[in-house]
Amino acid sequence: MTHFRFIDDALHCEGVPVQELAEEFGTPLYVYSKQQLVENFRRIDGAFAGTDHVTCYALKANSNHTILRTLASEGAGADAVSAGEIHLALRAGFDPAKVTFAGVGKRDDEIEYALGKGIFAFNVESLQELEVINGIAGRVGVPARVALRVNPDIDASTHPYISTGLKTNKFGIDISVAVEAFRYAASLPHLRVEGIHTHIGSQILKLEPFEQTARTVVHLVRELRSAGIGIHHIDFGGGFGVTYRNALRHPLLPHEAVNPADEAPPNDAFIAAVLPVLKEAGCTLVIEPGRSIVADTGLLVTKVLYRKDNGVKKFVIVDAGMNDLIRPSLYNAYHQIVPLTLRQREADAVDVVGPVCETGDFFARERMLPEVERGEYLAVLTAGAYGIVNASHYNARLRPAEVLVNGEKVRVVGERETFDDL
Repeated sequence: MTHFRFIDDALHCEGVPVQELAEEFGTPLYVYSKQQLVENFRRIDGAFAGTDHVTCYALKANSNHTILRTLASEGAGADAVSAGEIHLALRAGFDPAKVTFAGVGKRDDEIEYALGKGIFAFNVESLQELEVINGIAGRVGVPARVALRVNPDIDASTHPYISTGLKTNKFGIDISVAVEAFRYAASLPHLRVEGIHTHIGSQILKLEPFEQTARTVVHLVRELRSAGIGIHHIDFGGGFGVTYRNALRHPLLPHEAVNPADEAPPNDAFIAAVLPVLKEAGCTLVIEPGRSIVADTGLLVTKVLYRKDNGVKKFVIVDAGMNDLIRPSLYNAYHQIVPLTLRQREADAVDVVGPVCETGDFFARERMLPEVERGEYLAVLTAGAYGIVNASHYNARLRPAEVLVNGEKVRVVGERETFDDL
C-alpha cells in the first residue's frame, strides 16, 4: 500500500493534502511519509525473520537525519561509504556494531576514524587497501574486522553507471583470485577476516543476477573453508529495484504503457530468490537496501512557472531543476509526474523542464501530462532515494526544504536554504 494517494481528486501524503504543504512551506519541496518508510523497512527486515541477519540501510540513498533516526529506532544497521556517513549514522543513534564501511577509496583518516568507532566491518576492495588498513590498525592498536568484496563478474542488467559487479567496474576483488586474496588477508597480523561482501549494482529488476550471485558466493564460502579460512558473515549488498512508472493510477491520469521488464518484483520475491541459497552457508547475513526503503517514501513538489510552445515542442517550466533532483538528467531516469489536483482536462505531450541553464535540465520529455496552468503544482513521484542527497548549489540555487508527514502531523526535517548558505 502506498501512503501517497488521491482523496477527492487531491493528492495526499498520509492524511495531509500535499497542496497545503506546498502553500505553507514553498517549493521546491521534498515530502516524505513516515508510515511508508517504516513499512518498507519492516517488510524487508521481516522477510529475514528466523535468520541471523542485519539489515544495514544504505545511507547513500537518503541521509536525512530524521529518516536515519527513524530507521535506527527500528533496529536497522547502516551501510556507509565515507567517514561522513559513519558520523551521520552514529549521530542518529545507530549501533556502531551494526555499521559497515564500504567504498573503493577510503582515506587513511577515514579508516582510523572507523576503527576508533568500533564498526562492524570494513568491506575491503583491493589488496593494497588490506595492507593500508592492516598498517593503520597496527599503529592505533585496534584489530580491524574485514570482509573482502568480491566481484563476481555478473551482469546486473541495470544502467551502466550503477552496475558494480562486472570485471570492467572499479569495485571489488576478481572472483578468480578471491581465495588467494583471502589467504593474504588472513596472513596480515592486524586484520580479522570475518566475511565476504558483494554488491552487483543498483535498481536491479531481475531475479536471476541475484540468484547467480548467491550461488557464486556460497560456493566461495565452501572453497575458503576447505582452505582453512573461516567465514562468519555474508554481506550480500543491496540493489533491489523499485517500480517508477505508474506509481499512482487514477482515471484522470494518463496511463503509460509499461514494459514488464521495467517493473520490479516485490522485495520479498528478491529475498525469496536468494535466502534459501545463502542460508546453506550457515553464516550471519547482512543486506544493504537503500532505494527499496526510501524511494517511494518521498516525492518532490514543484510549481509551474511558465508554459511555452515554440512550434516544435511544448514545455512546462517549473521551479525545481536538476540541482534538486538530478536522476532524470544523469541517468535519463523516469519519474511519474502528476498534478496535485485532478480534474477533467485535456492531456498533451510536453517536456517538463527546470530553470537551470542546461538543455539537460529536465524531468520528463514528450510526456503525456494533463494541461496545467502557471501557479499550479506538480509532484515528481518516487523521489525519496538519490534526490536530496544529490542536490547541489549549481547556478547558485538553494537546496529545497524537506517535510515528514506522520498521519496528520507535519514536521520540517530539512530547512530551506537561504542566500547565507551559498
